[in-house]
Amino acid sequence: MRAYAYIVETANRPGDALSDVARSVGFEGTAPFSGLSQAAHQLAHTPICFFLFAATKNLSPYRQVADSIRFSANRRLRFSPMIYFTDAASAEEIGACINMGFDDIITMPFSRQRVIDRLARQIGTPLTYYETASYFGPDRRGRGQLPDRGADTRLSMGGQHRRIEIVRHISTGVSVLSDSRHVETV
Repeated sequence: MRAYAYIVETANRPGDALSDVARSVGFEGTAPFSGLSQAAHQLAHTPICFFLFAATKNLSPYRQVADSIRFSANRRLRFSPMIYFTDAASAEEIGACINMGFDDIITMPFSRQRVIDRLARQIGTPLTYYETASYFGPDRRGRGQLPDRGADTRLSMGGQHRRIEIVRHISTGVSVLSDSRHVETV
């Protein structure tokens, strides 16, 4: 696969196993994530960079990383696939990942074919992203209920938003198919 994988991990749960998974599915290269400048430089050599997040008991350290990717001025970084790998996802964990703009959550068992199939969904298929004042990520409506977080819910269901349709190509990177702004009242 002509894509690169960055392994995002916390200090208390290293992503060595996730690095092995990434290598086994055929990424052109893998490296521990150490900052956006590293990823931006890599995008000059490989059109797509995946961000693979290792499971953790506390997702809050991932918020800053996810926001830095999703709100990056670099379009290729901004639309990079973010995938969370977990042993068994709770409703709270799924809601947190959705609200951070993750593209997918993969639970165990991590068979090679299952991971390949899930990653393949991110390439060559039109995807819809939404941008609001506090959220940027894939359209996750209709994919289960978000936890009731009141004012903390990042993906609001009304107001101003931007709808962007993209497609990711292994050889050319991200193409924007359409981009429109909307104002809805609730």
